[in-house]
Amino acid sequence: TRLGLSRMNMLGMGPRLIRSIMKKKNIASLEALIAQAREAGVQLVACQMTMDVMGIKKEELIDGVRIGGVATYLDAAEDSNVNLFI
Repeated sequence: TRLGLSRMNMLGMGPRLIRSIMKKKNIASLEALIAQAREAGVQLVACQMTMDVMGIKKEELIDGVRIGGVATYLDAAEDSNVNLFI
């Protein structure tokens, strides 16, 4: 199965709370925001080292996420107008 909003989801309360806050503030859902980003040409790249440290498998990521390391990030960042490292 895919990971939920967070592994530390407070027995399921965390994701519900975040979604509730987003809805009250008229913020689109995470799924809608990701779809909008992809339509705008955004590429999502997961850090391999972070995945290894946190025990996250490729199968747990949402579809279309590439996996890369520092070299992949630096190469893409050099050629982009904007990049975001989280």
